[in-house]
Amino acid sequence: MNLLLDTHVFIWWDQFNPALNPVARAAIEDPQNNIFVSAASVWEIAIKQQHGKLRFSGSSAAAIAANGFFELPMLAADAEQAGGLPWTHADPFDRMLVAQAMAHDMVLVTADETIRAAGLAAQLWAG
Repeated sequence: MNLLLDTHVFIWWDQFNPALNPVARAAIEDPQNNIFVSAASVWEIAIKQQHGKLRFSGSSAAAIAANGFFELPMLAADAEQAGGLPWTHADPFDRMLVAQAMAHDMVLVTADETIRAAGLAAQLWAG
């Protein structure tokens, strides 16, 4: 299975945060699954770090590699799909992650209630 980690799930994983539930943790640990982190998450982390809204030590890109995850680039087609989602949610990062999960047949691992309620992509609850 291909799993796409929501930004907060990636951070929880990287920081060994107990907020990540055991089911999601087991899915990420399962060697049968491919784990992806979107360039949108790297961008979101960088912006929040710069504005002092997030503490993430080191490089998030390096953390993707160190954890054995795969980078998921943002494609023009992903951006078009994100912009055209039938969803009023304005957060561009969430919109991109949902669009990428849908476009690339991935399960989005999230604990975001807004994403959960929309039900636009296959999801694994992480909270």
